[in-house]
Amino acid sequence: MMLCDAVALPILLWVAFALRYSSVTPPVDGNWIFAAATISSLLSLYAFGFYRPMVRYLGAEAAKSVFTGMAASVVALAALSYMVPVMVPRSVFIIFWLLGCGYLGVSRYLARRWLGRLSTRGLQRRPVAVFGGGSAGAQLVAALQAGRELCPVLVVDDDLGKQGTLLSGVPVVSRQGLSEAVRRGRLDTVLLAMPTMPRHRRIALVNWLEQLNVRVQTVPTFSDIASGRARLTEIQDVVIEDLLGRDTVPPRRDLLGRCITGKSVVVTGAGGSIGSELCRQIIKLAPSHLVLLEQSEVALYNIEMELADLIQRHHFDLKLVAMLGSVVDPGHVERLCREFDVDTLYHAAAYKHVPIVEENPAAGVRNNILGTLAAAQGAEAAGVSHFILVSTDKAVRPTNVMGATKRFSELVLQAMAGRGSSTVFSMVRFGNVLGSSGSVVPLFREQIRRGGPVTVTHPDVIRYFMTIPEAAQLVIQAGAMAKGGEVFVLDMGEPVRILDLAQTMIRLMGLSVRDESNPDGDIEIVFSGLRPGEKLFEELLIGDASVRTEHEMIMQAHEEALSSEEVAAALQALRAVLDRGQSASLKALLCRYVNGYRPREEVEGEDPELPCIEADETAAGATTTAAAASGKGVH
Repeated sequence: MMLCDAVALPILLWVAFALRYSSVTPPVDGNWIFAAATISSLLSLYAFGFYRPMVRYLGAEAAKSVFTGMAASVVALAALSYMVPVMVPRSVFIIFWLLGCGYLGVSRYLARRWLGRLSTRGLQRRPVAVFGGGSAGAQLVAALQAGRELCPVLVVDDDLGKQGTLLSGVPVVSRQGLSEAVRRGRLDTVLLAMPTMPRHRRIALVNWLEQLNVRVQTVPTFSDIASGRARLTEIQDVVIEDLLGRDTVPPRRDLLGRCITGKSVVVTGAGGSIGSELCRQIIKLAPSHLVLLEQSEVALYNIEMELADLIQRHHFDLKLVAMLGSVVDPGHVERLCREFDVDTLYHAAAYKHVPIVEENPAAGVRNNILGTLAAAQGAEAAGVSHFILVSTDKAVRPTNVMGATKRFSELVLQAMAGRGSSTVFSMVRFGNVLGSSGSVVPLFREQIRRGGPVTVTHPDVIRYFMTIPEAAQLVIQAGAMAKGGEVFVLDMGEPVRILDLAQTMIRLMGLSVRDESNPDGDIEIVFSGLRPGEKLFEELLIGDASVRTEHEMIMQAHEEALSSEEVAAALQALRAVLDRGQSASLKALLCRYVNGYRPREEVEGEDPELPCIEADETAAGATTTAAAASGKGVH
């Protein structure tokens, strides 16, 4: 490049003289001026860093080097002409500076374009459109032009002032222009380059793009880029989770830290979806101790390694303890709470997969009910200040064993709080969390990538959805507001029809749904039927009574509860039936004590294995014996 400039610069100086004198043979007083101009220009440009960047990736910084380098060269030439007795008109220096800047800028631009085309020659780059003509869009277009896989052919922006312009040589068009390009088959992929767009606008935009039958991908948010978790060029499919919820409400810092900051905290089920996210949120709130209780060795190892890395990277000042064990183990939670002087316990340990628990009711009763009882009694005996149960919307008028056991767990804590306790017991109830084990979103995504079919249980099934981080934050805030015995219900937003979710995911991946109206589509949706214990609709409240709390996303439910004596009798009856391994009797007992529990067989008009109205003689006898022996209190 310097050799090319060494040839061009003296020619440009000669042209400057020719323009000044309006002659192709201008009078020049001494040829030394050409050598001086070449040497001074090259030295100035080198000093100002013009030759340092790679030509293929030259940016705006090159323009500054050109202007300042040529200006320094011209000043040096002008000074030299005054010291040496030679006649050089002053306008020659100005013309030479303009010509030099123009030559250097145009030559580098052409070289950059030529090198860029040379590097992509022969490549079959896929044409794409970039939606967003802001700074993120400009950076993405530049990155794609230098890449080897995608070629930006359009930039789409709703700003009328940008439409009709060029962004790095790519035309900026309206939505109508994008629709026309898709219709003509010019492209089949749209990249969203608007990381800061509010969720409601993003949802509306994706819904519009969905109708074009194009694949929609996105770039990371600026927060992810700034934190180092992602780069702008890391293009990925639209995260459907971002389209299901709503704009999150910022958490209240006073509620987040009330039961955690400076305190010793235990999380049971720490390796699960909700338990692990609770742990991630808790370590940011500066507890003195965080104790992880988990019965799965692999899950405990994974979450301990992840949290230890976070603590080291962010220099958090707390002691992390990993404890392998089960909440069903009598006295285990008490010993643990006493050893670490625990202040707050979040009980997230539970069997939650509806079909599995439906086939294994004894395991569900033992883990979800007796495990909650053992954990609560251990926490109470050790003087724990707050005990927060992570519950589920399936506990409301349940049609499955899992929901019935979670509702009975709520009844246990309500009874313990009702008889008076130094420990504040509370429950937090919410719906499905996105990204948890068993969630339909990753299942659908994998089925679509395999070419289908996508399995939906029923065309009318609907669910509430919430992201795991938001749910964990609200659980922490709800527990901080508890006075004892409250059932808190999280605002889950609007319910989502699962069939619509499946169709949206298919279309956003650039594919079409294969059905009767479109037999040549890409992905078929198959209805597999409701699984054992599954409901069409989920609810969050047993009754209609609920009141707002000091947090706009958290409600408090007012629901009827069992007395301490009734709960004690039911627990004794459940233990008696568990010892005999009588699954049908377990369901009968749950029917008796969980208000609204109706097994799906009964709901659908089938003959259940055991009538729900009354238990068999064994269960009834155990209930009577327990009621006589229990006295007062939950055992």
